[in-house]
Amino acid sequence: MYACILIRAMRGKVVKTLEGVKAVKGVVKAFPVYGRYDIVAFVDAADFNSVSKTSEEVNAVKGIKSTETAVEG
Repeated sequence: MYACILIRAMRGKVVKTLEGVKAVKGVVKAFPVYGRYDIVAFVDAADFNSVSKTSEEVNAVKGIKSTETAVEG
């Protein structure tokens, strides 16, 4: 199961936040973007519960303002 997490970071915290997001288990790719969101992270997980857990861990990364997670079943 795959998911895409769209992340808004606090002002001036994108680089440090990106490092923290990349360190979360289950995140297979993360990179900065321009526009409404600051970071996009892709997750590969076994099931919905694993996606949910990874999303919670990403949300706990210091410097994150908000996230939205889109799941592809």
